[in-house]
Amino acid sequence: MPRCYSEWAILFFLIFRYAAIAIGLKMRDGMDRSAERPVRMAFGGLIALAAAMGIGRFVYTPILPFMEAGYGLSKAEAGVLASVNFLGYLIGALAAAFMAAPGGRWRWLVGALGVSGLTTAAMGVADNYLLFIALRFVGGLASAFTLVFSSALVLDRLALLGRGGLSAIHFAGVGTGIAISAVLVSGLAGSGGDWRAMWLASGVLSLTGLGFALALIPSGEPDQGQPAQTSGGDKQNGTLAALIAAYGLFGFGYVITATFITVIVREDPALRSIEPLVWLVVGIAAVPSVAAWVYLSKTMGLASALVAALIVESAGVALSVLVSHPLAVIVAAGLLGATFMAITALGLVYARGLSSRDARRSVGMMTAAFGLGQMIGPAFAGYAYGIGDSFLIPSLSAAAALLVAAAFIHFTKAPGAVTPVR
Repeated sequence: MPRCYSEWAILFFLIFRYAAIAIGLKMRDGMDRSAERPVRMAFGGLIALAAAMGIGRFVYTPILPFMEAGYGLSKAEAGVLASVNFLGYLIGALAAAFMAAPGGRWRWLVGALGVSGLTTAAMGVADNYLLFIALRFVGGLASAFTLVFSSALVLDRLALLGRGGLSAIHFAGVGTGIAISAVLVSGLAGSGGDWRAMWLASGVLSLTGLGFALALIPSGEPDQGQPAQTSGGDKQNGTLAALIAAYGLFGFGYVITATFITVIVREDPALRSIEPLVWLVVGIAAVPSVAAWVYLSKTMGLASALVAALIVESAGVALSVLVSHPLAVIVAAGLLGATFMAITALGLVYARGLSSRDARRSVGMMTAAFGLGQMIGPAFAGYAYGIGDSFLIPSLSAAAALLVAAAFIHFTKAPGAVTPVR
């Protein structure tokens, strides 16, 4: 029981901490608008990604073992359910990249946040596998719209204000949401809550982010000015194409562990004791990861930082299945958390610097490639599990994909074409 109370204390501390930050920034905005606006926008982006991505999209991972036990999902069904969510993410990314967005990007962002929260909560009410599929598909659409529109709005404004380094706060939202959802699910499990209560609570929590996003992200469109000009022509076009392909491999490489790590832990008696911790470790490691890798990119360059992060993540993915020891799996979870959002963020910033077009277009293409890779990953893992009744083959395949992605970026980078994040 004490563990349960402590987890709820951590959960409410995290919620009220970010609420206090948001409200404080809003109140102080009238005192010093020029100083606070970039920070407010960055925290607005953080909250949007925490709600739709960290919770709405990734809460499936800690809830999955409880759905398998309580609803009777098989590994193949669980993999398909995850892949359907990622199919929605893929379609949403393509739509967000190329649609006209009537009414403005901000309204689409607000709508996506609302849909994400509602579909997450509805998972706790549904009692039909086909309905689960429909809800996760729509939830995937909403999470992609949230990522593309919030990133385009926030990153555009931060770049115009010369505060691109604050993008680390924006992308820290996914790790923050993962950490909060891990505490929420663990706390509900400790209180006797079932998988339905977990989905309902997660949906309600996700919807709370909508109000903060409304308050912190300005509703107007940023003044784009003249399109940025890039040098390198065909070379940079080739670099961008290779980066998009690598991003797809990254989507496949990270998602198998990100989807099934709690199942891996639960099925191994030697690891079962760390089940409440493993997803929390992923989230905690993810929160500062973007800032840390952005800092490294200032000396290494974006391409080299991406290569290094992909290699580190590959090691973590392989470690999660090669060593059946609690400390090894905790380290693997930490390596996953410390890299997957950093790779996501640095990849989007790199693509944005390589493109002279609307940031939404390059962000959308990258997100679509990423979505395709992560759509294939869980379904592949769910069926490959049947070969040896383990995740060894799918996880090692994922680790190999990450190494290939690193090679793509390393051998096609355009020196001097993209400056580090400032």
